[in-house]
Amino acid sequence: MTPPTPPGPRHLIAFLPRLFGPSLVLVASLNLWNVYIEGNAQLASILSSRYLVQVPKWAIVGLGLVARPAWFYIGFYLERFSYWRAAKTLGAVLPPVVGDSTVSVISKRMKSIESGYPGMFTNRFRKEYGQGGNIVQLSLLGNRMAFTVEPEHVKAMLATQFDSFEKGPVIIGIFDSLLGVGIFNSDGDMWKFHRAMTRPFFTKERISDFEIYTRNCDRALELARGRLAEGYSFDFQDLVGRFTLDAASEFLFGYNVDSLSAGIAYPKHALHRTNSLFHSHASNSFLHAFNKGQHQLAVRMGAGPNWPFFEFWKNKIVPLREEIDHFTEPILNEALANREQKLGSKAPGSDEKMVEEDNTLLAHLVNHTQDPKILMDELVNLLVAGRDTTMSLLTFAVYMLIENPHIEHKLREEVFEKVGLRDTSTHGNMRDMRYMRAFLNEVLRLYPSVPLNGRRTNKPVVLPSKNPTEAPIYIPAETATIYSVFYIHRRKDLWGPDALEFDPDRFLDDRLHKYLTPNPYIFCPFNAGPRICLGQQFAYHEATFFLVRLLQQFTNFKLDESENIKPPKEWKSVEGPQGRDHVVPDVGLTMSVKGGLWMTMQELKVDDI
Repeated sequence: MTPPTPPGPRHLIAFLPRLFGPSLVLVASLNLWNVYIEGNAQLASILSSRYLVQVPKWAIVGLGLVARPAWFYIGFYLERFSYWRAAKTLGAVLPPVVGDSTVSVISKRMKSIESGYPGMFTNRFRKEYGQGGNIVQLSLLGNRMAFTVEPEHVKAMLATQFDSFEKGPVIIGIFDSLLGVGIFNSDGDMWKFHRAMTRPFFTKERISDFEIYTRNCDRALELARGRLAEGYSFDFQDLVGRFTLDAASEFLFGYNVDSLSAGIAYPKHALHRTNSLFHSHASNSFLHAFNKGQHQLAVRMGAGPNWPFFEFWKNKIVPLREEIDHFTEPILNEALANREQKLGSKAPGSDEKMVEEDNTLLAHLVNHTQDPKILMDELVNLLVAGRDTTMSLLTFAVYMLIENPHIEHKLREEVFEKVGLRDTSTHGNMRDMRYMRAFLNEVLRLYPSVPLNGRRTNKPVVLPSKNPTEAPIYIPAETATIYSVFYIHRRKDLWGPDALEFDPDRFLDDRLHKYLTPNPYIFCPFNAGPRICLGQQFAYHEATFFLVRLLQQFTNFKLDESENIKPPKEWKSVEGPQGRDHVVPDVGLTMSVKGGLWMTMQELKVDDI
């Protein structure tokens, strides 16, 4: 296999003309002028020497050095003036500009990704430069970006002006190494193809296959029970990550990757007790590559379009994707072989479209395309969706139970009333557990699985203002427009004075009708519009099922303070969850707890009920 071309040199070659072009053109022009003067000395003596003089070499060098920054600033202000005129024509205004330098912006973004609170750097820019509004814009080496926390802008991007926005080549390029041309990294016809293929497999009947949940949930809880019996804490995030991976692979592909069979890790002080199977199990190398690849994508997003400079000699995601493909390729090969077997058993001339026989999404996909790249990319995309979002939801749900014991008791009362002490959840009693749904919504409000999202304008757009007395916002074409679900969900002016408090009742009492009902785009944990998450109800079902099982069997959830990564001391002074958190939220493609959620719990006894 030919090794991939290093991304840095290729990007540098494309970048150099923009960087040195103005200087080279100016220096070459001045040198040509001097040559012209030398060759036309007689003409120079006839005309005024004031106009036909040679430019000194020191001046050529000096002008060459300042040409690039001068060209940048002149171009920036001319471009901004043209946008200002276009905006004025439409009765709109431009977003305020972030005054930080490109180097400062990239540095702050990188620092925020590695050790900051989710989306902190974007919100800081909004506060410093937003002039009291909810949107700012900046330029990273000529690449325009806008950051917004305004629901009206999100509504325009996801619904009312959907066709004016796209993923765009920059985002697709950043994600390509891991997600390829899958549903989460495609536009136009390719996205429509993926959407049409996956939609039929998220009906109520299919996502209510509780036998899959039961098998994998019981195995996961048995692993936790065994570790607790040994007297050790366990990483709940890793446990539910394995549960959601096994359940998602079985539901989507008809093939359980069986990551739970590897077992779970011991805490740091007892790592020597971890058996060799855990380290050698194929699913662990897959999970390691999967998690590391997503983290690297977050780093790339921090660097923006110039991420290849940070992976100059080696694309850091390519070997991780190869590890992922090595694990998932047998699943795909088996699905293709099954298709060939079915085709071979059919009578000549019969219909090859066996859609009615497809009982898994993968079987459905291979009947519509046999392109291995499209299929492998889609497998990775679906595993991200099926595993990571629900893992994030369950992790932060249990973290909130740890932080709010009174909610644990209230949830358990509803579970016992609607499901029973040991019975299994059904679609009907899930629908009746209103407090459970409110609880999950509140978890998604304060800790959304995808805290940051964005699109790119493919034409100039005008984003509406919520306040009719304020002018709308003009966004030029080819502008990356990022919106922070995380901070929209925490705005007091949108959710009320108690927006920073964890309170599931806000989705049940008059606050629901006061804040959310008239403005539904203040709550977008699953996106909205044509690209709304198809697996939304699947995630609710899976999370509800697991929590019901958990609350039926365990109580007294507590953090293992010695194992969890502690937040920086300076967070303590911040209002809201950031100042109260005992774990560090981390953002890749989805949000997780950095270092895992190490915890203990106790078996629920009859006396506790």
